[in-house]
Amino acid sequence: MLERLLEWDRETLIYLNNLGTETFDDFWLTLTKFTTWIPLFLFLIALILFKHPIKRAVKMLLFYAFMVLSAAKIIFSTKDVFARLRPNNDETINDLIRVLLTPSDYSFFSGHAAASFCIAALGVFFLRKNSKWMYLLFLWPLLFSYSRIYLGVHYPLDILVGALFGCMWAILFWWAFRKIRLPYLG
Repeated sequence: MLERLLEWDRETLIYLNNLGTETFDDFWLTLTKFTTWIPLFLFLIALILFKHPIKRAVKMLLFYAFMVLSAAKIIFSTKDVFARLRPNNDETINDLIRVLLTPSDYSFFSGHAAASFCIAALGVFFLRKNSKWMYLLFLWPLLFSYSRIYLGVHYPLDILVGALFGCMWAILFWWAFRKIRLPYLG
């Protein structure tokens, strides 16, 4: 069963990655950088500050910060435990795909997918009552995550597990946000 799943993962990566063309390489290389998304992060912070009373907004931003930092710790620890080679470093596949980046760390699971999905999901939880358009926030992690396949640095299962982790982590923090009272913030 695991072998079939890994074979599907490999074949799907080859197919999706080879859809890429030089015409779009710069677009995906730009899209995959966290710094490209700083305006989105600033927009989310501004929305939280403008749409909620200051004490609640500060509490939300503190939860955001702790969620992202704790997720990063789990992501990096998990990569070392599973030690799955990235497609660009795997000699059995790297000649079959277009490799545009060459990170040397491990692949499983995608930190880009996990971080972007947890940021987007918690943003939706925090702001969905203020705007019906907040669900469009999920376009960011979808594009951000696909960029990792396009660039040849993640398998689809890395992305799927990262996205699942990110959403579940956000749900946990949303639950905690509603249950935990912080001193002076209520």
